[in-house]
Amino acid sequence: MQLGINIIDAFTDTLFKGNSAAVIVTDTWLDDNLMQSIASENNLSETAFIVADDKGVYHIRWFSPFTEIDFCGHATLASAFILFNKNPNTKSIKFSAKAVGVMTIIQTEAGKIQMDFPNRMPEKIDEIPDSLLAGLSIAPAEVYHNTQAYFVIYDSESDVLNVVRDNETLKQLAPYDVVVTCQATSEKYEDYDFISRYFWPANGSDEDPVTGSIHTGLAPLWAKRLAKNELVAYQASSRGGVLDCTVAGDRVLISGNAIPYLTGFITVEE
Repeated sequence: MQLGINIIDAFTDTLFKGNSAAVIVTDTWLDDNLMQSIASENNLSETAFIVADDKGVYHIRWFSPFTEIDFCGHATLASAFILFNKNPNTKSIKFSAKAVGVMTIIQTEAGKIQMDFPNRMPEKIDEIPDSLLAGLSIAPAEVYHNTQAYFVIYDSESDVLNVVRDNETLKQLAPYDVVVTCQATSEKYEDYDFISRYFWPANGSDEDPVTGSIHTGLAPLWAKRLAKNELVAYQASSRGGVLDCTVAGDRVLISGNAIPYLTGFITVEE
């Protein structure tokens, strides 16, 4: 059996930047073990599998190299990019996933892909887990938490950029990941409101290049702290990525660019 596969760099307009995702569209769901094996073989942050229903809604599932993921923003963007390019007259796409419900995706006038996600505002915690304190080389100024991750607030960009993590220690926080973030204040990041880095040794890999899902928590957090609902974020990994974020009540709109890297086929036994 041959399966079409596309690899897209998401949240960037520059090849080899942003975060790569594989997208596979099928008529019916593949076996779960097969989807996990394909994702492991791809060895990307996520591989998205898509199946359309008879109402035109695209059901989407995401797999890291290690496990199925409840919610992935950059692979959703990559999937929408593929579908918009296959159907150029399409104005909007509806995705559905168990953990996040129905998501409406559109193309903006600026040519970016805008995704409509649930607002997952984190809450401040006072009792910081020992594994979080021990797993980061720089102590947090504040810590927040939602259903996805611990949010570590730092006072300076240098802390975000230079913090060293202990992956084995951070794994003890499973199923939660860790995002470190601060307000953007320097000339280098003058185009952005805040920067971040995302560590997920418990669920994927050492550091995720660009993480759309975590911005459903980061955006409302910084919207409240900065008293503004439209923000531009930069994820400061080695590849880097830009996310336009709008906080609209119980929804967070996240927009970004995408660029194709690879189109081909994989062959698996039926």
